[in-house]
Amino acid sequence: MNIPNGLTCVRLFLIPVIVVVHYLPYDCRYWVASAIFLLASCTDWFDGYLARRLNQATPFGAFLDPVADKVMVAVALVVLIEKFNNPLMTVPGLIIIGREIVISGLREWMAELGKRTSVAVSYVGKVKTVAQMSAVNLLLLARELGAGVVGSLGLGLLLLAATLTLWSMCVYLVASWPDLMDFRHQKK
Repeated sequence: MNIPNGLTCVRLFLIPVIVVVHYLPYDCRYWVASAIFLLASCTDWFDGYLARRLNQATPFGAFLDPVADKVMVAVALVVLIEKFNNPLMTVPGLIIIGREIVISGLREWMAELGKRTSVAVSYVGKVKTVAQMSAVNLLLLARELGAGVVGSLGLGLLLLAATLTLWSMCVYLVASWPDLMDFRHQKK
C-alpha cells in the first residue's frame, strides 16, 4: 500500500458516504454530499499525479483507480436519476453508465488480444471525465434540474459529458473495429 493507492481506497470509501449524506433529512445535505464528491474527485487527479511523481505506480493502482472512478460516477448518477426523475437526467446518465460498461468490456477483450493500447485513454476521454465530474458535483448540489445557475450549468455539463461519452466511445470502437471484425479471434 502506498499513498496513491491509499487515496484510491479513500475514494471508494467515500462513495457510500456520499449516498448516505445525500439522503439525510437535513437542509445542508446537498452541500455536504457535493463537497464530499468534490473531495473524492480531487483524489482521482491527485492519486495519479502522486503515482507518477513519486514513481509509485502499481498494478493494483492501475486496476483500482479506473474502477473507483467508474463506480463513483455510476452510483452518483443513479442517485441523481432518482432525485430528479426527469428524462433530461435519465437519458444522459444511462448513456454515461452504458458507455463505461461497453468500454470496460472492450478494454478487457483488447487486452486479451495484446492490444490494450488501442483503447488507451484519449484526450476526449479526459475532457469527458472533467465534464461529468463537474456535472455530477453541481447536480448533487442543485435542488432542481435546469433551474437556477447551478442546476442549469450542471445539466449543460451533463449533456456535454454524454455527448463526449458517445464521441469517445465511437473513437474507441473505430480503433478496435478491425480486431472486432477479425473472424480469426472467434471462439470455436
